[in-house]
Amino acid sequence: MNFHSGFSLKNDSHFFKEYRDDSVFCVSGFSYGAIKAFKYVQEQVNNGKRVDRLQLFSPAFFQTKENKFKEVQEQLFVKNKGKYLSQFLAGCFAPLNEQKVEQISTKREELHDLLYFEWELDALRELEAKGVVIEVYLGGKDRIIDVITAQKFFLQTSTLTYIKKANHFLQIQ
Repeated sequence: MNFHSGFSLKNDSHFFKEYRDDSVFCVSGFSYGAIKAFKYVQEQVNNGKRVDRLQLFSPAFFQTKENKFKEVQEQLFVKNKGKYLSQFLAGCFAPLNEQKVEQISTKREELHDLLYFEWELDALRELEAKGVVIEVYLGGKDRIIDVITAQKFFLQTSTLTYIKKANHFLQIQ
């Protein structure tokens, strides 16, 4: 299994163990890691490598947010990175209590990439046409992404699992 962790995180795949396909031909990612997993699968498939399944857990989806929102997020990150990450993680776990996670050093450029990434329907359809099954998992209580718009978008190309009472980490309250 090839798993890509969320923004500023490492070793977070255990949060998704009940949904993960641990096959060698499956690639998965959480939040920002979903973007990285998607890009990785594109590269692998374009180079003739086998990928059967792409699992996107709470994929970062900010393409409906105004640029002002994104600019403010970057400013807050630069102003006080520790406070920003702490509040970000609290939001990821809300409405449940925050759990311990392993963090890595992260840069403003990664936050920028996360906020400004645009999911493209044609790119997802191209993977699908090449035999990659795309699965998306969304939590109805997710306070990080625009779940309703993400749901409408990904339903066009993916098998979507909507967990009504789950947060960004897909934990059920």
